[in-house]
Amino acid sequence: MQSVAVLEAKFAELLPHLDERGQRLVLGAEARALGHGGIGVAARAAGVSRGRVSRGAAEVAEGAPAPGRVRRPGAGRPAAAEVDPGLVPALLALVEPGERGDPVSPLRWTTKSLRRLAGELARAGHRVGRDTVAGLLHREGFSLQGASRTLEGARHPDRDGQFRYINELVEAFQRAGLPVVSVDAKKKELVGEFHNGGREWRPAGDPVPVRSHDFPDPAAGKVVPYGVYDLTRNTGWVSVGIDHDTAAFAVETLRRWWSGRGQLDYPGARALLVTADAGGSNSYRTRAWKARLGELARETGLDIVVCHFPPGTSKWNKIEHRLFAHITMNWRGRPLTSHQVIVQTIAATTTAAGLTVHAELDPGTYPTGVKVTGEDLDTLAITPHHWHSDWNYTLHPRRAPAPGPPPAPARPAPADQAPAWLTHPTLTGHTPTEWDQLQARLTHRPAVTLASRPSATAGTRMMSPRDRLLATVLRQRWSAHHNSLARLFGVSPSAISNAIRETSQDLADIGHHIPAGPIKATTVSALAALTGQQDPYHTE
Repeated sequence: MQSVAVLEAKFAELLPHLDERGQRLVLGAEARALGHGGIGVAARAAGVSRGRVSRGAAEVAEGAPAPGRVRRPGAGRPAAAEVDPGLVPALLALVEPGERGDPVSPLRWTTKSLRRLAGELARAGHRVGRDTVAGLLHREGFSLQGASRTLEGARHPDRDGQFRYINELVEAFQRAGLPVVSVDAKKKELVGEFHNGGREWRPAGDPVPVRSHDFPDPAAGKVVPYGVYDLTRNTGWVSVGIDHDTAAFAVETLRRWWSGRGQLDYPGARALLVTADAGGSNSYRTRAWKARLGELARETGLDIVVCHFPPGTSKWNKIEHRLFAHITMNWRGRPLTSHQVIVQTIAATTTAAGLTVHAELDPGTYPTGVKVTGEDLDTLAITPHHWHSDWNYTLHPRRAPAPGPPPAPARPAPADQAPAWLTHPTLTGHTPTEWDQLQARLTHRPAVTLASRPSATAGTRMMSPRDRLLATVLRQRWSAHHNSLARLFGVSPSAISNAIRETSQDLADIGHHIPAGPIKATTVSALAALTGQQDPYHTE
């Protein structure tokens, strides 16, 4: 018997060249040649119904086709949408999103199954069944869709700046051969014969029996996996706690990782970079987290640099998708019946990219409600960073910080680079007093380092708040080209783009609008001419 793949290739080449009757005859003849079961095989290979192949086989057996006709007399019926022109609009009004569909649709707030849609259409005078509804939906470009977890809640204005700051530190630490880890607590898991999402291969008809309700077992309780993921070496360390998820438990896991793995992988390291979420047991607001890290810094002699991701961006933490996601996939469909099962399953997690995981049970107790006072924090050797000191800080041992390049070097305040004539009232559209008031009203973010043009001084240059505002006004009011502004301010065009984008948002936040000028002055010469100046870059 020919394979289905061979038949699929044959039908794909032949059937498009035949009319409907010719296709039936070919399919029917092939089914008769295949023998028992041939109708099903031919139907699957051609992607048609079994009834169509059966009719073709019957016509081949009769040997007397009706002359001059593609179909037998009375065969087939017109499509429902052709008979009822109002059917498709009525269906779309039921299933399209609320902002485009019927706002008073009876199915607006209920499940839109094929049965419900067909029933609602029937009540409106459109007699269709579920199969017809399904066909119409597919023809109109609809498919079954789940919700997409992409919204992150309120967006902090310094979110992107914090991401850039973390990336700079991570790259600096990795270039210096220093450890960089991502830490977080995984979702608490019930211990016992409870349902676990997902499926795994088992003998047919032999699913793993689990409890019908997820009521915790007081004897077994829950476990709290807390992980440390090494970004450079692609290794994970997970402590499976049986008590509370507290700051003491989080730092104890970090201590165990350093003692059991970190100090062996990074001998002689004097600093450690820890990236963490903004909330939970490792929250930047939690005093106990900082106090326990201070103790760890004194024990290990490490400068512990901590950077928190902005609120609402926990899924960007590397440990989520490089470690925890693979652990979840590894134990999918398997009840976590004991502490040993949980630890061994986590430890067995690997990936094609080379991930390895160490897991161990932490039987310690970590009570909640432990108070850390402000006086306790005052005893810490902690240095807030210049950028968002609430999110970024370094905990030192009690000794003086070790010599060497600091993890977060201070940057000099940027100086104004643009010539004074650019603040002429004709160009800014503001009197000197109004210009000073506008600068005072703006809440500036810390200046972002921007790469200078090749002819500028070595290293990097930052645009001052005054220059950033001035470049934005010249762009919005006179449509000045980015290249022209780059020459005036001594930075790259990309630096100008970044400054205009961020400052435009600042102006929108305070409700200040820059009106367009009467003409366009896109070049340095045109801007200079508006104030009676000569083009400073013009050469004879």
